[in-house]
Amino acid sequence: MSFRINEVRSFNFSNLSSNDFALAEKSNEELRVLFHEIMKKGLHGLCFSIYENGQSPGDVISKEQVRKRLEIIRPYTQWVRSFSCLEGNEWVPIIAKEMGMKTLVGAWLGNDKAVNEKEINALIDLAKRGYVDIASVGNEVLYRNDLSVEELIKHIQSVKQAVPKVPVGYVDAYYEFTRHAQLTAQCDVILSNCYPFWEGCPNEYALGHMAKMYGQAQSADWSKKVIITETGWPSDGESHDGAVPSLRNALIYFIETQLWAQKEGIETFYFASFDEAWKVNAEGGLGAFWGLWDINGKLKF
Repeated sequence: MSFRINEVRSFNFSNLSSNDFALAEKSNEELRVLFHEIMKKGLHGLCFSIYENGQSPGDVISKEQVRKRLEIIRPYTQWVRSFSCLEGNEWVPIIAKEMGMKTLVGAWLGNDKAVNEKEINALIDLAKRGYVDIASVGNEVLYRNDLSVEELIKHIQSVKQAVPKVPVGYVDAYYEFTRHAQLTAQCDVILSNCYPFWEGCPNEYALGHMAKMYGQAQSADWSKKVIITETGWPSDGESHDGAVPSLRNALIYFIETQLWAQKEGIETFYFASFDEAWKVNAEGGLGAFWGLWDINGKLKF
């Protein structure tokens, strides 16, 4: 008999591992059935993968391509998260709104001040036009050391001033919010990336580790909502310390995180919607395999 969603309601989530769901004992077919039950019920959010095979950041993406990809994921998610407001990325919140989805819209900030200004202005424009439910000013800027905390805060303040009715935050690894209290104070909402994989955590302990990551982000300011803006597991590629990519491990991690988030009422954006080949440049071979759908738009599981 397959493992059903309502079976998790009595579970204790204080010390989590794969054993809490007995997922390691499930056959691939049983896991696949549960995956489709979760997808049918619907996810809170997905990180939108805009680039098809042969494309990469810097390419201008058409409205038609964005619409085609959003039509694939639309039946499965309430929210969509975008990462930039330029080069065709601006179509993501516009078309998502047409389709009735909620939007977490990001301005991609780096070390180019002119491009940063364009991104911020484009984000403000989209927000003023009603296409932004939550605004993200930057993604892992501190992790990459592209801007100082002070520079980042100025950008956040400029967006908050321009669109005071739109919640504004900043996306980064969970620990950055406890490290930088002055940055957290400027955020209306804490937008936290939680990746047990990138910390080399074995799959069987990944859910418990991710829950601790979330707890650390929460401890940065207990008065503010924490949204997990990225979490995921690659389905192929090279291992990262104790973290091993595989279809089965990716499937187990997806199921665990969705059941946990549902149980705890935690808003989560899964990374990612589609595989994207360009990411191998930054992450190696495994970078191309984070999607729930493959590079051809076919659901993997």
